[in-house]
Amino acid sequence: MTAALLTSLFLLALAVSLGLQLWLARRQLRHVLAHRSVVPAHFASRITLAAHHKAADYTVARTRVAVVELLLDAVVLLALTLGGGLALIAGSIAAIPVPPLAQDVALIVFVAILGGALALPLAWYRTFVIEERFGFNRMTLRLWIADIIKGALIGAALGIPLVTLVLWLMARAGTLWWLYAWLAWVAFQVLVLALYPTLIAPLFNKFEPLTNELVRERVLRLLARCGFAARGLYVMDGSKRSAHGNAYFTGFGAARRIVLFDTLISRLAPEEIEAVLAHELGHFKLKHVLKRTTWFAAGSLALLALLGWLVGEPWFYAGLGVPGSAPRYGVALVLFMLALPAFTFLASPLAAMYSRRHEFEADRYAARNASAPALVTALVKLYEDNASTLTPDPLHSAFFDSHPPAPARIARLERAGA
Repeated sequence: MTAALLTSLFLLALAVSLGLQLWLARRQLRHVLAHRSVVPAHFASRITLAAHHKAADYTVARTRVAVVELLLDAVVLLALTLGGGLALIAGSIAAIPVPPLAQDVALIVFVAILGGALALPLAWYRTFVIEERFGFNRMTLRLWIADIIKGALIGAALGIPLVTLVLWLMARAGTLWWLYAWLAWVAFQVLVLALYPTLIAPLFNKFEPLTNELVRERVLRLLARCGFAARGLYVMDGSKRSAHGNAYFTGFGAARRIVLFDTLISRLAPEEIEAVLAHELGHFKLKHVLKRTTWFAAGSLALLALLGWLVGEPWFYAGLGVPGSAPRYGVALVLFMLALPAFTFLASPLAAMYSRRHEFEADRYAARNASAPALVTALVKLYEDNASTLTPDPLHSAFFDSHPPAPARIARLERAGA
């Protein structure tokens, strides 16, 4: 391959990815607005017209901001690659009298900081304008800044050692460096899964065992039926930052936890909480976390093998705006991560479909081990409380939604509970 051909392929992939995402966003806006005036018949007795209007307006506002972010990201990407921005940054760092490994680490850290800084204005706008406008935000500016600082420090503490190790392997481990780097990456993912529930998440929120006696007995019976240790059930002070309600499963082994937002606890009836918990337990019992981790690891191995080939090819650097001949490991990592989304976006529906499949499976598990009607009423309340649109554009949903659309999900549950 030549540098010119790679440049052409990159521009084509970026144009297709950007154009498709803008087209999907336009479809989403038109579809949601076209169905704004009437609550879908299946939900007419459960969702008020005012709540339906709010969900539509919230979806439209978020989609419009996503379009702005998409365009800004494309501009930054082109500026860093073909615009020569990364070449300029790498050249400046190369002049610092430190070993090459330190230069490579500094380059990656600088690009990460730059990307984070450029994302801050829209992150602020989402929190303090959109979330505030629709009554969801409970963050103060001080807490928002504190979260950013904590996240950056945790990212540095975990990420810099990993990046340093990978760069060292690239320079010292020979042609199979990518295999050793993959092993390090998998070990890192396992470490984060182990640390997140007990060490990382508590830095941002408080987690307390479920103590509501009206709920506890029902939940304990559910946990016993499903073979899950009761110590793994926690309530999180999600209301500290947002009025959104949610629940999720995290960790593995002794560190596994099911987490319920306190906003969810305050909104749902005991049988509805049991049904939501049964859904989350379904993810554990059906090994969804393990399956997703396995697929992610396999994909990472393939991508690192590809990078192992590209890192020694001069056309890879020149074709993405950084001319030169000798392998430059830090530059190679940055270029690869910058260009990759443009080439992989078309695979998004596959990942989303796989995730939605798991959600349907967890719903079936909940229907067998708790109550399908209770899960339906719980989901309807959560759709309303979170202002989740009941009428997403089908194609947009196929690309971006990790959960099934509300009508399809509710219909399957009602058939299961019939």
